[in-house]
Amino acid sequence: MDSSPPPEGTSGSPSDFLKNIVGKKVKVRIASGIDYHGTLSCLDGYMNVALENTEEYAHGRLTAKYGDTFLRGNNVLYISAMEDL
Repeated sequence: MDSSPPPEGTSGSPSDFLKNIVGKKVKVRIASGIDYHGTLSCLDGYMNVALENTEEYAHGRLTAKYGDTFLRGNNVLYISAMEDL
């Protein structure tokens, strides 16, 4: 078993991942299957998400562009980093 520490900036915990992606470009998928791509400006313990410069994608196609967007946490399926951490 490898006992070396994880690469810098990645501890493996979801909490650390979320702290590291604030200010980065992310993809957020909500329960309806819609994806939102934008810069993560903040999120809270309920997974409420605020994005800036947001693009909305349905079935892989760009459907709308927004400035600031707020997504309720109970609709969020996942958050994925779109750039290196």
